[in-house]
Amino acid sequence: MTEPVCALDLARLRRDRVAKLDDAMEAAGVDTVVLCAQQNVSYATGTRVPAADHVRASWWRAVAVLELGAPWPHLYTDFPEGAPDDLPDEFLHRAIEVETAAGARELTDKIGGGRLAIDDAPFPLWDALRPREVVDASAVLAPAKLTKTPDELECIRQAQAVNEQAMRAVRPLAVPGARATDLSGAFLQAIAELGATANTVDPVFQVMPRSVADGPYSVTGEPVFPIPTRASELGAGDVMWIDSGINLHGYASDFGATWIVGREVDDVERDQFARWRAIVDRALHRVMPGATAADLVEAAGLDHGRRPWLSYFYLAHGIGTDSAEMPFVGTDLGDAFDAALTLQPGMVLVFEPVVWDDGRAGHRSEEIVAVSADGYVRLSARAELDEGAAS
Repeated sequence: MTEPVCALDLARLRRDRVAKLDDAMEAAGVDTVVLCAQQNVSYATGTRVPAADHVRASWWRAVAVLELGAPWPHLYTDFPEGAPDDLPDEFLHRAIEVETAAGARELTDKIGGGRLAIDDAPFPLWDALRPREVVDASAVLAPAKLTKTPDELECIRQAQAVNEQAMRAVRPLAVPGARATDLSGAFLQAIAELGATANTVDPVFQVMPRSVADGPYSVTGEPVFPIPTRASELGAGDVMWIDSGINLHGYASDFGATWIVGREVDDVERDQFARWRAIVDRALHRVMPGATAADLVEAAGLDHGRRPWLSYFYLAHGIGTDSAEMPFVGTDLGDAFDAALTLQPGMVLVFEPVVWDDGRAGHRSEEIVAVSADGYVRLSARAELDEGAAS
């Protein structure tokens, strides 16, 4: 497995993220950022937010306010024990219910003047801010999140290692007669025992149809993936696509693989894996600072005359505090979008092309790399798995 990028220092990680946000605020001409989306609050403050159902989540919402040049964001939360120890007391406050008009006015009274950026605000807060000049916080968050510090890269590597170790424990359980939901249960137990902070993607153990026509309806004419794992029994010869994501220290991971149930991999499946490996390797050969997403798409090429990824997915996506975030490569945003995206050191790419032979199903796996000064480093162990383990 790839060696650690650095000795992980979570306090340094949080300081560096605030510094990146401050730089992005200055570049965007923003004086204050108000964050209501929980993953963005966690990014800015390092706080943990308790999971909640749809109704309670809005009332337990944490809010972060970062002013240009400030050493820390102000955190408003009903869950102060989730705040990191290095957040000074003067920046930790009781929660403000910004879903109410009174709470929204209370927060706006605490915000200084100047240009304001905000993300996922509820309607009462938008209404209270109507007299202010307000811009989308993505102008600050996107450039701050786009490249990762060495500590962030190490968090992703460690999260992925937990995900992969759990899947190694689950793989022997994928036998004829087993229920797919039992695999989910075993996976969730394993990541808890391995110290994961949370599960962020419902584990997908999806038996794929041999032909698109034999599967669920797809408006794109492609295999339907993913669908929720069901309590169906696995059969000998099933082709199963796997997808899972866990959280560690606020950072996501992404595991994808193709498993064959109850028998050895045949020649067609070995060929599918080899084609998948070749597609990823061609794209990886172009991963370096200064290359564009269009370069990666061109390098990946076609597989048997078709673009080797699902049209509603991508050739690659980023990962960080969100399981899928910028950069996006080979999407339906078009060629101009790919041509405008230039790789920089610290960007993370999750490659997940799909090889499909209608009538024989296909192969899908994922591999995570980070752009380095002279190419890339692997954050996942995908390349170390042989064909049998991969399939």
